[in-house]
Formats: sequence, C-alpha cells, structure tokens
Amino acid sequence: MKTAFVKESSIISVDETEKPTLGSGDILVQMHACGICGSDLEKVYGQYGQPSMRLGHEPAGVVLDIGSDVTEFKKGDRVFTHHHVPCYDCHLCDHGNETMCKKYYETNLLPCGLSEEYVVPAWNVSHGGVLKISDSLSFEEAAMIEPLACCVRAWTKYHYQEGDSAAIFGVGPTGIMHVMLAQAKKFSKIFCFDINDFRLDFAKKFNITESINSMNEDRKQKILEHTDGRGVDVAIVATSSVKALEDAIDMVRKGGTVMMFGVPSKGAKLDLNMSAIYSKEITLVTSYAASDKDTTEALNLIESSQIDVKQLITHTYSIIDSQKAFDLARSGDNAMKIIIIK
Repeated sequence: MKTAFVKESSIISVDETEKPTLGSGDILVQMHACGICGSDLEKVYGQYGQPSMRLGHEPAGVVLDIGSDVTEFKKGDRVFTHHHVPCYDCHLCDHGNETMCKKYYETNLLPCGLSEEYVVPAWNVSHGGVLKISDSLSFEEAAMIEPLACCVRAWTKYHYQEGDSAAIFGVGPTGIMHVMLAQAKKFSKIFCFDINDFRLDFAKKFNITESINSMNEDRKQKILEHTDGRGVDVAIVATSSVKALEDAIDMVRKGGTVMMFGVPSKGAKLDLNMSAIYSKEITLVTSYAASDKDTTEALNLIESSQIDVKQLITHTYSIIDSQKAFDLARSGDNAMKIIIIK
C-alpha cells in the first residue's frame, strides 16, 4: 500500500509500505478521502517538520477488516475515523479539556491517515473515535468532519447571542467554516479578512457583510462604521499570523472575545499591549483540536445540511500526487479545501 511521509523539509515521499498487523480490537480502513490541514502544512513546511511526523488526520473510508473482538463494526461499513481519542476519566477530561488528555496524544492511526489503508487502534474503536456515515454522504464530505469539529469546539469556548457580530481573520477552509457557523447561529454581521484575493472573493459567496484585505489601512474603520463604533463581539483568528491576532484585539469591542484558532508557527512571539486588553476587558481564548463529542456534532451538522461543506472543496488529488496537493495548499492560489482521494 502507498503511504505519504515527510521525507525532509518541504519534501513529501509516497512509499510502498506493508500493511500493519491488525489487533483483536482494531479495524482496518481503506482510505477513500483525506483532507489536507494547516497543521499538516506546518509538519511539511514549518520549523518542526521531521520524518517521524504523521500526515493526514481527516480520513474517511471503508472498513476492510476487523479484529476478532470488534462487534460494533463490520466489513464494508463507511466510516469517518478520528486520529485522537481521550480517556474521559482524568482530571483534564473531567474539566472539559479532552484535547489536553495524555491518552489523547497517545492514540493515533497507523501508519497515518494519508495512506491507502490504515489501522484504527482498539482504544479509538471502543471509545467513539469511529463514526458510521450514511450512504448519502460522500467520502469527501466526511473528510471535512474533523476540521468542522475543531471549529465547533472553538464555539463552545465563549459566550455569544443571536444578532452578534463577528470578524474572521483568515478565510481559508476553516475560516469559511466559522463564517457558516456564525450564520447558522444567526449573527447579524460577519466580516472576513485575508491577504489572498481569491479567498476574499470566495467569502463573498456566503452573503457576508464585507470582505476586507488585511493590508487595507482603513480596515478598522470599516468595522467601526458597521458596528456603531463598538467593534465586533467576537473575533476569530483562523490563521497563524500574529499580526492578525493584533488586529483582532484592536477590532473587538470592549468586553468582547478574541478566539485564537489558527495554528501559530513554532516559537511565534507577540508583543501585546496588556493595558489595552485589561482596560477593554477583552477575553482571549484558544481552542486546540477536537474530541469525538465535537466530531459527532460536526457529522450531525453536515448530514442535516445545516453546514454545506461540499462548496469548500476546490481540488482533489490522488495520493501519488501528494506533493502537488500540499504545494497548492501551501500557496493557496485559487484553492480552498484540497482532498486526497482514493
């Protein structure tokens, strides 16, 4: 079977690998679709990429084989598989911090999600890490469950209400998902920021209030004009840019919330004016990854057509062309979500 690996900085190799051994509680899945995530790009092109890194954590496919102790799944089942599953029994899980759980980090797919076939470990199988998907749901849509789940989790971290306003900084695939969630929650005004003209134009398809280039010197004034001089209620930073985080703090209203959602580069530093954060009573929160509770909610949103993820998929590639797919995802040239397919 073919599996994609980080060979060296910026280089992906697709190698023939042996099928991993199937344990009694494991299942073997044939990958039919796997999305490319921003954290995958950081592994390939960022400062901490190394050959040991596993690529692909948004896979969906068909169960090829099951271990002798598996009863909930059978061969032929169409499934989404989550790469990390927490214990739900430790101090962190008891406080709703499932993605900080030690067990969460110990679980993973073997050899990885970006492989023609992969094993889902028994822990994941028995603890909600595998979701059956309906026949009406495409594998490409199912590959969007994990990134949507990450967005869903972020929205549990702050208070909001119908009629609020939001600014989304970085309107790549997850940024647009935040736009769609804001619309589903009946926000009255939604502003999108990016430096990529294609993505700014793409965002306009979603009937937002305004799409603004992040380099525009009047960007803050545009926000103030639409919010009676207050600023937005919620500012979501869906990019690794620390400059975007600075803008979010500057443009959120007094008492508002800034959500740091995008994955910052390793070692990224920010010089914050803490007196402004204090005096404005800004709440700064972060959200990392998703638990299986969030993936279940994301699946429900997609299958009920409340969130239409199909419109975000602009390109598909075979696994053998993973390098091309990653290079395009990194450039963002005329592209949104890129999916590796069988």
